[in-house]
Amino acid sequence: MCRHLGWLGEPVTVASLVLDRPHGLLVQSYAPRRQKHGLVNADGWGVGFFDGPDERRWRSAAPMWGDASFASVAPALRSGSIVAAVRSATIGMPIEPSASAPFTDGTWLLSHNGVVDRGVLPLSAKAESTVDSALLAALIFDRGLDALGDTIAEVGAADPNGRLNIIAGNESRLLATTWGDTLSVLRRDDGVVVASEPYDDDPAWEEVPDRHLVEVDRDTGLTLTALRGS
Repeated sequence: MCRHLGWLGEPVTVASLVLDRPHGLLVQSYAPRRQKHGLVNADGWGVGFFDGPDERRWRSAAPMWGDASFASVAPALRSGSIVAAVRSATIGMPIEPSASAPFTDGTWLLSHNGVVDRGVLPLSAKAESTVDSALLAALIFDRGLDALGDTIAEVGAADPNGRLNIIAGNESRLLATTWGDTLSVLRRDDGVVVASEPYDDDPAWEEVPDRHLVEVDRDTGLTLTALRGS
């Protein structure tokens, strides 16, 4: 129901990942190429990045293409760890800035692309919104990102119709899951991009198989692991 992107590597500008690419998140907000569910992503957007140990976020309930202030500032925002998303809201879910990814626990930034039955998720006072993605993020934060694969497998078993693509990043790691929607990775000389769909036509993009965990570490590189229940 959304499109999202994560970066881990040398510091780059937010604009270079989100706005400047021919099929980046800005374009994906109105013309995604590989989205399986929904036609546009006009129900909000968010960008988060790490500034040293501190996470910073900019979220909105408006379409990304309508925010001229973001377009003017994004070229000046640089980081080695970035998570960004554009949102297509699930029917019945509120459209508000707090419902837009990335969500955070203060140490990780997390985006959910998909949908999940809120009835299989525990209520949490730590959730930033009542939307399914915020409740799922709160559960993942509570269990810890080292258990991301197991958490997604358990939620997927509880909701067979769930779509549970996650991107989560901190200063040194970038994690992602595929569960019901598309994900691709691009290994660049200066870092790794993980995205719902390629932001350009570089042949180096690799499609991640469904029901896999992607782990990118500054020291050990990129690994793929099949998720339980795949």
